[in-house]
Amino acid sequence: MSGNDYIKYLTGRIITYLDLSSDEKKERKQKHKKSQHALSNRWLGMVPFAMKMFWRKAN
Repeated sequence: MSGNDYIKYLTGRIITYLDLSSDEKKERKQKHKKSQHALSNRWLGMVPFAMKMFWRKAN
């Protein structure tokens, strides 16, 4: 992808975002917040989750 194509892509994305109404932007933001994973999984992968499951099973 050349630099010119990338600029066209970015400007297209920005224009579509700016054309959204404020309600749609808020709805998108809320949807994104709900779909995020736990912070420990995001930074460390499945290791904390596996350790938590092992610990609960051991007790």
